[in-house]
Amino acid sequence: MNLLNFIALLQDQAVNLEEQTTIERESLFELITKSGWIGIVIVLILIAMFVVAVYLFVERYSAIQRAGKIDDNFMNNIRASVQAGNIMGAKALCQSNDSPAAHMIEKGLMRIGKPLTDVNASIENVGNLELFRLEKNLSTLASIAGAAPMIGFFGTVTGMILAFYQMATAENVTPDVLAGGIYQALITTAFGLFVGIFAFIAYNLLVSSVEKVVYKMERTSVEFMDLLQEPVNTP
Repeated sequence: MNLLNFIALLQDQAVNLEEQTTIERESLFELITKSGWIGIVIVLILIAMFVVAVYLFVERYSAIQRAGKIDDNFMNNIRASVQAGNIMGAKALCQSNDSPAAHMIEKGLMRIGKPLTDVNASIENVGNLELFRLEKNLSTLASIAGAAPMIGFFGTVTGMILAFYQMATAENVTPDVLAGGIYQALITTAFGLFVGIFAFIAYNLLVSSVEKVVYKMERTSVEFMDLLQEPVNTP
């Protein structure tokens, strides 16, 4: 008998937990819908910004990671080819490696025979172009990080205005009268902060990754310029 009572108690708790979960899910949806059309519009804008931020982060992170991948023996192979006078072979090595550093070295190889200042200038120009490609859309992510909380706060202000207006015009002020404005104020603030925090963290992670790639580019260019100052056997 005690076992049957214990099983029944577990079933009741499971049912109550399921009902509570359903209520919580419905409450989140109701909070959004009850926040008024201004709150709904602001939440939809913030959701769209969040989707864009996630897409930019994933796309840029994968692109930066690919740009930072370079064979540890890349410069050793370039050095061996250049010292042997096999410039075409060195160019082929660069073309087989799709990275900013390889593009810079390839441009430098095309300028071999000209003054070192010209070679260095051409490498720096390619490096600037590659850096611009790496930082593509990072400004958009930074804008989302700054704009999302502001949009959320705008919803907060309009929600509080609505709440005080209802307090001033309603004959009988009850919690239900104030609910719409308070819902709007809280929901938009929460959404705005969430999107802003995500975009801010994503932006800083991408900037840190770009700096690592730039360091590899600078190190490779310095090694190449040192290589050009060594004796080269041209055919």
